[in-house]
Amino acid sequence: MACDEPAAFLGTFMHQNSSSNSSLDFEPDASYRFVESLEERYKCAYCHLVLRNPHQTGCGHRFCQQCILALRELNAVPTCPVDKETIKMHEVFKDNCCKREVLNLHVFCKNSPDCNSKVILGRYQEHLQQCLFESMQCTNDGCRDRILRKDLKEHLSQHCKFREERCQYCNTYVVLINIKNHEKNDCPDYPVPCLQNCSQIILKKEIEKHRAVCPEAEVDCPYKQYGCHVKLKRGKLAEHENSALREHMLQILDKNSRLEEQISDLYKSLECKEIKIQQLADAIKKCEKEFRQYTQLFGNNSSLMVSTQTLASHLDKSARLESQVKQLIQMANQQQSKLDLRPLFDTIENVKQKIALMETYDQRLVVLEDQSSKHDLQINIHKAQLNKNEERFKLLEGTCYNGKLIWKITDYKMKKREAVEGRVLSIASQPFYTSRCGYRLCARAYLNGDGSGKGTHISLYFVVMRGEFDSLLLWPFKQKVTLMLLDQSGKKNHIVEVFRADPNSSSFKRPDGEMNIASGCPRFVPHAVLENTKNTYIRDDTLFLKVVVDLTDLEEL
Repeated sequence: MACDEPAAFLGTFMHQNSSSNSSLDFEPDASYRFVESLEERYKCAYCHLVLRNPHQTGCGHRFCQQCILALRELNAVPTCPVDKETIKMHEVFKDNCCKREVLNLHVFCKNSPDCNSKVILGRYQEHLQQCLFESMQCTNDGCRDRILRKDLKEHLSQHCKFREERCQYCNTYVVLINIKNHEKNDCPDYPVPCLQNCSQIILKKEIEKHRAVCPEAEVDCPYKQYGCHVKLKRGKLAEHENSALREHMLQILDKNSRLEEQISDLYKSLECKEIKIQQLADAIKKCEKEFRQYTQLFGNNSSLMVSTQTLASHLDKSARLESQVKQLIQMANQQQSKLDLRPLFDTIENVKQKIALMETYDQRLVVLEDQSSKHDLQINIHKAQLNKNEERFKLLEGTCYNGKLIWKITDYKMKKREAVEGRVLSIASQPFYTSRCGYRLCARAYLNGDGSGKGTHISLYFVVMRGEFDSLLLWPFKQKVTLMLLDQSGKKNHIVEVFRADPNSSSFKRPDGEMNIASGCPRFVPHAVLENTKNTYIRDDTLFLKVVVDLTDLEEL
């Protein structure tokens, strides 16, 4: 019976554990700080830690589930470490009353003093899953940083080097640490200098098209087939054609003269062939005539039948030869008609006359072209200045200089559809300023969402742009920014998001290009809230967004 006692205990023990439906539990090896001192009755008699799944022996002492098993493993006849009584396995039972009391003991969160929560021991692990001060692994692939849960959202959107950011040139999402490599090697819209050392900057995807028109590319002279082997830059091609006009015309005439000689040789060859063909035709006619005479003379003589048959076969061959001769004559006539050079001679004569006329007016044309080029240059300069002034006047009319922007977005449904279809992913507002000589800023909206808000939210971002007075301003930009969706009912139920510029973020440094990487709220407003007919954020297919920059402590120039 003694040998069956442990097996009986294990069976009873497993049955007791499986019948428990409590969801409360705690980790046995963790260090807990109890709000009140832990009483001895809640400590295991073996490990002296807080009881986990307590079991009571026949002698009245309590042990953890694992400690009872450990005692059984150490000794065939386990004894109580308190009173040295033999532990009879059939007397051991699960102490559910004690377990409930232990699980309801209050403990401090391990993240105190940052977290001041007091929770019952049974809910401790559940609390850690929600504790804002619990350290957790960044969820971005490749990032090994551990961050407090309360800072995770900000880390993912602003600080993580492995977060995805939109390429400012092609709008493709790229991991931040790879974005420079992407721009230089993979981005089709990245601006690069022309490889021919011209002053133009071209998109990488259009570099081949540019090479076909680049003024600095080295090309052959268009008159290469006529004998001009000069290589020069495309931009100087017109100048070369004008300066070498006489030489080019002489090269054309020389080639035409050689063509005339070749054509003359062809005519002579054709005449010789025609003479030979005519001689063959005359010989055939003579043979036919003689054959008829022989036929009439020996037609009734049977002894000459063999000779007659021989002559008949020669006659057939003669007929075939005559047919071939006629075909040769026809082909010769066709070649002669194709090689009719009278139009070519007329053309050459006209070219000669034009060359003489062009030589007469050559110098005059050079002077007129020079004057025309100067006039065109002046006109283009004036046009560019007028266009620049007109754009500047339009911007000045609608520009705010008080750090506030009210952005009216019309045709919302059409613009959102374009965003959903991928034709126009984002739209940008007109620039606004913190003062007349202050920071130049704008807003950018993704009507179908961006990043984590794609397809479900409107994403709204704040953008620092390159301005005329950047060298006089303090950097990085550090002001508080408020993003708002305005309620059009008059009740002022605006949706508001506020954030302060992070001085360590590249979004708020002094811009190197036209504008910095945008920063803001990818999940600004859900489409379900914005487009709900009970709300009044959209009226007449129009919505209003507002951006306010806090000008406190901002020194004005």
